[in-house]
Amino acid sequence: MIITCPYCGPRDSSEFVYQGEGGRTRPDQASTDQAAWNAYVYDRVNTAGDHDEIWQHSGGCRAHLRIVRNTVTHKILSVAFARDHGRPHGRRKAETPA
Repeated sequence: MIITCPYCGPRDSSEFVYQGEGGRTRPDQASTDQAAWNAYVYDRVNTAGDHDEIWQHSGGCRAHLRIVRNTVTHKILSVAFARDHGRPHGRRKAETPA
């Protein structure tokens, strides 16, 4: 499977680490609601079709990416930085000499 990192370009999926289901809402850190924490940690949706996921480009720029992938065909439908601000913090894309 090829994942196109918005910063590094097309890369083999072996450079990436799956971080979990995207769009999950974490309970308040101060919450003592055991049922809410159990649901957050253990309950997963087993979607057959398009699935929102978080991956980290651990073998490259180390950015966290929000990927929409079809779980049946493994076709990547979209890839974007998990954060809105663009390229990973502290990294600069190599400039092309003039």
